[in-house]
Formats: sequence, C-alpha cells, structure tokens
Amino acid sequence: MPMQPKTIVIAGETASGKSALALWLAQHIPGGGEIVVADSMQVWRGMDIGTAKPTAAERALVAHHGIDLADPHHDAFSAADWLRQATRAIADIHARQRNAIVVGGTNLYLRLLFEGMVESARPDADFRKSLDALDANALREKLIQVDPETAERLHMNDRRRSIRALEIAHATGQPASASRNQWNSASPLIPDGFQLISLQWKSETLNQRINARVQHFVDAGWLDEVNQLTRAAPLVAQAMEAVGYRELLDALESRCSLKEAVEKIKIRTRHYAKQQRTWLRRFQTSPRCVTLEAENKIFEKISQEALTVLCGAI
Repeated sequence: MPMQPKTIVIAGETASGKSALALWLAQHIPGGGEIVVADSMQVWRGMDIGTAKPTAAERALVAHHGIDLADPHHDAFSAADWLRQATRAIADIHARQRNAIVVGGTNLYLRLLFEGMVESARPDADFRKSLDALDANALREKLIQVDPETAERLHMNDRRRSIRALEIAHATGQPASASRNQWNSASPLIPDGFQLISLQWKSETLNQRINARVQHFVDAGWLDEVNQLTRAAPLVAQAMEAVGYRELLDALESRCSLKEAVEKIKIRTRHYAKQQRTWLRRFQTSPRCVTLEAENKIFEKISQEALTVLCGAI
C-alpha cells in the first residue's frame, strides 16, 4: 500500500531558519515534498527581498506555492484568499503522492489551516462598501459602539482591520474580540494527517539573527526594490504593512536617514518576533506539535532532528 502523504507545518519566529529547514526537508523526506508558503507579505509580486521570498534558485530546487499571488499596487488579499489557494495546493500535492510542507510566519494562516474559517465571517462586499464611505472619525465611532475592545487595540487610521472587525460583528452577531479571546486561550485543534514542528531560539540569539538579516536585506538591494516598486505606483495600504517598506520609503523621501530607517526596521522586526512567540506558545501545547530547540545547534543537527521526527510520524 502506498504511503499516505502528510501535511507538515514548520513554525517559528522570523529569522528562525524555518524556510531553510522546509527547503531541506522537501528534498530529503521520504516521498519528497513541495512547499506551501504561509506568509501574508510574500503574496505580493515584486516584494521579494524585504519579505525573504524564496529565490529563483530555491524555487528551481523545490516547487513553492502561495507566493506572487497579488499586485501590491492594486489588489486586496485576505486570509480567506490564502486559505482557499493553500487548501487547493495541498490537495494537488497529495494527489501527486508528495508531502505538503507548509512554512511561514503568518501564524493566523496556520491556525486557519488547522481549524478552518467561519463561513459567516467571510467578507461581505456590500456591507464593506457602506463602511468604505465613512470617514475615519465616523468609522472609529462605529467600531467603539460595536467592539470597544478592538477599537482600543487598533489605531484609528487602521481602516482595513477596523472594517474587518465591523464586518465580523455584522456577520456573526458577536464582536471580533470575542472570537479572538477564545483563540488566545485555546490550544489549536490540529487535525489528523498534520505534523507541526516548532523551532525555538532564545530571544537574545534571535534578536541578533534578526539584526543581521535586516542588514543583509539592505546590502542585497532592498532600498532599490522599494524605490522601483513605489516609483511605478503607490502600494496599497495592505502591502505597505510589510515590515520595512514604509521605513525605507521614508528614507527615500528624506523623512529620515537610511541608518535611522534600518534601526527602526530592526526594532519593528524584533517586536513582530515577540508577537509570533505568543502564537507559538499556543501551538506548542498541541500534542501534534514537536518543539525543536535550535539554540547552539548547527543547521545539519536541527534538520536531522526534524527528519527523525517526521520519519516517525509518516
């Protein structure tokens, strides 16, 4: 009887080495694998260096899915969009009798992959259009009335998340904060056929890796990438949420120096990693999660440990 393909999920903070591990595993795991990227910023075409998108050489080695799906100058892209394409990609990979290796730092995407999306909370175009017509103050007041906890958490200029919170409340009859609080306190329900591996570093070491990676991106031409993208046309607000792009645009438009922008990016990335760590702690409570300590280990040691875990699960 042929082996039943698995869905392997590699989780970890930014700069933890999860993408390199996924690439290695895809080439060494019995039955082979293809990669499904779970990163909300790698979906944008042309945003390559700053999002750590896999290179052309890496994509030639292993098939990658879930990248370059949207135009950063015009499109919108939702978590539901990602879930649809990821589910389809995983099914296609399994049909080829290969393992699907899901990797990325957008932990919301991973949780949706595990548990699915509530149908009633899907985007509502007509309701959203009515909210788009409101100015910032009116939108803020509406959110305060409907979901004061989310209103306190969001900046009043964050229209996209404010509209989404109102849309969830309109569709479900409950504030978005209610479901968020439920997720915050619950271990993920990881279904059969999935194996989750979480990479763990000490925060001090990870911060050093983050600082080095940001500088590497800058040395690799990240500023030129931002310049070319923004000269073509302004980026949509959702794409501009990617860490570093707004900061480098500020440097290009002389609102700060390049040195100041790079330091801001390092700080913001370290803060993002701290947020990811909170998600990972929840993931690690699942019996289907194996946490690999990466501290003081060379890559070969980490990858062999991961392969041993997976060979036992497959």
